Amino acid sequence: MNYYDARETRYPLDRERELLARLPKQVAHAKAHAPAFAALLADVNPAAIVSREALAGLPVVRKSELLELQKGARPFGGFAALKWGTGCARVFASPGPIYEPEGARKDYWRLARAFYAAGFRAGDLVHNTFSYHFTPAGSMTETAAHALGCTVFPAGVGQTEQQVAAMLDLRPDAYAGTPSFLRIILDKADELGVKIDSLTKAFVSGEAFPPSQCEALVARGIQAFQAYATADIGLIAFETPAREGLVLDEDILLEIVRPGTGEPVAPGEVGEVVVTSFNPDYPLIRFGTGDLSAVLPGESPCGRSNTRIKGWLGRADQTTKVKGMFVHPGQVVAVLKRHPELGRGRLVVDNPDHNDRMTLHCELAAPVEGLAEGVAASIRDLTKLRGEVSFCAPGSLANDGKVIDDVRKYE
Repeated sequence: MNYYDARETRYPLDRERELLARLPKQVAHAKAHAPAFAALLADVNPAAIVSREALAGLPVVRKSELLELQKGARPFGGFAALKWGTGCARVFASPGPIYEPEGARKDYWRLARAFYAAGFRAGDLVHNTFSYHFTPAGSMTETAAHALGCTVFPAGVGQTEQQVAAMLDLRPDAYAGTPSFLRIILDKADELGVKIDSLTKAFVSGEAFPPSQCEALVARGIQAFQAYATADIGLIAFETPAREGLVLDEDILLEIVRPGTGEPVAPGEVGEVVVTSFNPDYPLIRFGTGDLSAVLPGESPCGRSNTRIKGWLGRADQTTKVKGMFVHPGQVVAVLKRHPELGRGRLVVDNPDHNDRMTLHCELAAPVEGLAEGVAASIRDLTKLRGEVSFCAPGSLANDGKVIDDVRKYE
């Protein structure tokens, strides 16, 4: 079988209907069992959240805000719907610290689907080098491998020579970890004059995996596939043998929104990844990951019919400080909304002669008398700072999700 389950090849409209049918129940569940969502969604009727348009009207909970929210209500900021000993098998800490629960369900983080696409099968021995310490990565990958019937060697990070020795002794079929650490292990084996020839497949994540790294592993007989997952959501999207973008997981609703807002962007435009999870234990509704990506048109040549994204394209949090004042992407979007003649915009911050300067570059189809002065006034009104205005042709600004581009240099 080429697919983890039949859901991967169903008609896209059937998938959309099923996800939207689950949405009101999940919103109601979050309101009833997660105190933070009870407050955030106090005026929301869950039964009315039956479309993407209705979903887009709910507030975005951003990962960048989660640390402060959790500090006010440890351990999970009121966003979790479980307690110690009632379904919570483990708790992890990501940098910050931000705490994440792990429930007792099989393949809790839903990564088995990505492992299957990477060629992992029952009977494989997986050499798992993701950390088992504090962060959930080791458990995320181990539970996925177990769900497929694999055996796992919990190698963890570091101790390169011991990693090589264990691979020579155990002869694992597969590797799980960052691509850079796999390269380090293989290079160490070369340095020691030994050959690791049992590995034929790898699941990699946690950092960029450019084509050059992929090709270098293929040259060693290892087919490696990447996935995009977070400690809050679990699996978001995964690479398939088609190697054309990342296919979305079957159990999330994904939106791409303009950074600093909750407003969905046009198809194909770069924006922040916002995910609604159907996890009953940690029912995150419109969770802003802080990552940038974009939707790819069409379906994957591998036969999976779900939406594809380009993968990780950078960070969405572009807040910067100018002359001692914070300027947020949402303020830039608010300026553009005041002037419907404008298309996309980008605030460029530089410092000629060591003096901070803001210039709002705006796409404009045709000249409008007095518009520059009006936009400058809006900048001053909304940011409390003076800014210059520069118009450019529609489509001339890069489609990279940037709303604020800080190019200041300090010598």
